[in-house]
Amino acid sequence: EYPLAIQLGGSDPEGLAACAVIAEEAGYDEVNLNVGCPSERVQSGKFGACLMAEPELVAEGISRMSQSVNIPVTVKTRIGIDDQDSYKELASFIKCVKEAGCNTFIIHARKAWLNGLSPKENREVPPLQYETVYQLKNEFPELDFIINGGFTTHDSIMEQYAHVDGVMIGRAAYQNPYLLAEIEQSLFGNEASQPTRYEILENFMDYVQQNLDQGVYLGHMSRHILGLFLNQPGARAYRRYISENAYREGAGVEVIRAAMEKTL
Repeated sequence: EYPLAIQLGGSDPEGLAACAVIAEEAGYDEVNLNVGCPSERVQSGKFGACLMAEPELVAEGISRMSQSVNIPVTVKTRIGIDDQDSYKELASFIKCVKEAGCNTFIIHARKAWLNGLSPKENREVPPLQYETVYQLKNEFPELDFIINGGFTTHDSIMEQYAHVDGVMIGRAAYQNPYLLAEIEQSLFGNEASQPTRYEILENFMDYVQQNLDQGVYLGHMSRHILGLFLNQPGARAYRRYISENAYREGAGVEVIRAAMEKTL
């Protein structure tokens, strides 16, 4: 499933460089540095969003990784932290890291509160500020900016291409996985190559059977396909059937097949 990126968390430039080399040797196409996670556990390890307060350290890490590998080194970050949330401070951070060799920034268009909010709350409570990301693109047109935060529909995603270079989809990709197929068709026009939801399930059932044979419970796998028919006829019956039957003793691929028939 390529191109494939790996995200690293850390602040030691030499350690990051060593990990980047391992990632490149393992076949990854991109190394991304986490400068966006606000959790206290992450802060205690001195990585994530707290590094927005230390742009020179981030730049040093980017520089060492860029010198060590031939694949792109990118940054995922927020638009600010705590009271360090002015556009001037954000632009200064971007400029510093850019000069170290980073050409692509994935921006979660929310600030992060390092104290007082849980990671979940930090994904929802701080208001989205898309205009801030647009402003960055205008100021640094030579850089690629990928916007992230709150995108759940095809139209809202496609609208972003008038302002930025790309969109990162997080929770929506899990809750409505077929959204990715719809977006790919709009961007690249290869509708004929898109598998149907039913073809996806047929392939998935082969994977399920292999794991059932190794003692894995069906429910541990089937819960990840509950959103496949989101907003389609029979979606509720499909989800209910899987939820009610997947954890029963001896449950197998017949549960998925029966659930699939609820949508026909």
